[in-house]
Parts: sequence; C-alpha cells; structure tokens
Amino acid sequence: MAETIGEAMDAGWEISARCAWGRREGLKSVRQCLWKHKLDIVTLVATRGRDFPLAMLSQRMRCPVCGSRRVAIAYLPKGEPRLMTMSRSSI
Repeated sequence: MAETIGEAMDAGWEISARCAWGRREGLKSVRQCLWKHKLDIVTLVATRGRDFPLAMLSQRMRCPVCGSRRVAIAYLPKGEPRLMTMSRSSI
C-alpha cells in the first residue's frame, strides 16, 4: 500500500478528484457542484515532492469551479506497476 504520492506514481496509480460540496449551505438549498477531474500524478509529484503523504492531499485541494475546500480524492491502483515514470530522452 502506497503512503506517499511518489510511491503511488511508481505503482502506477491514478488519482481522481471531485467536489464534495453538498446541496445545502446552512439552511438554504444550493445547486450542487458537479466538478470532477483525473489528476496528473507526475505534476503532483513535481509540485509537492515525492514524500508528500496521500492522506494530506485532500486538505491541499480546492474546487476550481466553486472554490470549496471540500474535495474528495479517489486513489485507483492499477494491476501492474509502472516501470519507468519518465524516460531520459523526453527531457
């Protein structure tokens, strides 16, 4: 089981995020935000570092549509680990 985003990248996991803002704001009904997106794990590692804990990722996210800090993260492990993240020739 991976504990950091670097380990998740090496294992070939995919990370998906969605806005978790509900249908209520206090006592008022509001329109639910339907934003969801597959996150680029290489960009996450480049911006936060390989040792960034997976458990803290949802605390650092914000919905780009409604601005809510309530973002749910889904970790989708794959069957086979990724052998090499980036080749030297692509740099």
